[in-house]
Amino acid sequence: RQKPVIRKLLPITNENSEGSSSSGREFILEPSPELILGRLLPLSLKMQFFQALVEAAACEQISRRIAMKNATDNAEEMSKTYTQLYNRTRQGAITQEILEVIAGAEVMG
Repeated sequence: RQKPVIRKLLPITNENSEGSSSSGREFILEPSPELILGRLLPLSLKMQFFQALVEAAACEQISRRIAMKNATDNAEEMSKTYTQLYNRTRQGAITQEILEVIAGAEVMG
């Protein structure tokens, strides 16, 4: 069973915010961090939306496969049950017919 998940997309948090940067050094970024963020943020959001859509499609397919497997299993069980019922009914009819033939033969002879 799938469970819905809430993912926080914005605002982006720095995962290293509790500690200092990797070794306490500041890095010089060119172009500016704002420009880098301005270019990467839309790509990151697109990828996260795409990932959510792919996961949703995969979950839908898995749910369909599970439903079809359950339906197939139920159909096989019903087929087995009805085949047994048919065979018992047919065997009962054959037995009844044999008893009638025997009873008729006893009456005649």
